[in-house]
Amino acid sequence: MTEDILEYRTVLPAQVTTWYPACRVEDFPKDGGLCISYRGLQIAVFNFTRRQEWYATQNLCPHKHQMILSRGMIGSEGDEPKVACPFHKKTFSLKTGANLNGNECELATYPVKVENGTVLVGFA
Repeated sequence: MTEDILEYRTVLPAQVTTWYPACRVEDFPKDGGLCISYRGLQIAVFNFTRRQEWYATQNLCPHKHQMILSRGMIGSEGDEPKVACPFHKKTFSLKTGANLNGNECELATYPVKVENGTVLVGFA
């Protein structure tokens, strides 16, 4: 039996069929990210402590195709939470994945929830 090859694709909360246990809350840096692996995909999960929110995106920077976004700087642009690629300084919405510097590329995003001290990322 062959496992389907997954690709980066935004998953909306209503589309979640699997909640993957990424890590314990205490394993994440405050106001930072970690990279997890799910069925061949590298996913950046962010603990945005200042906003008391969690986000997940593809770890692959779509601009230069480097697996680096989990090490990006997070912040806000107005009310929009964002991550900046540490190499290219392109910024992306953590909510929608939209490129905040233009529309040349965007990120896939994934739902995140915390239950019993475990961070779960939703996949379809």
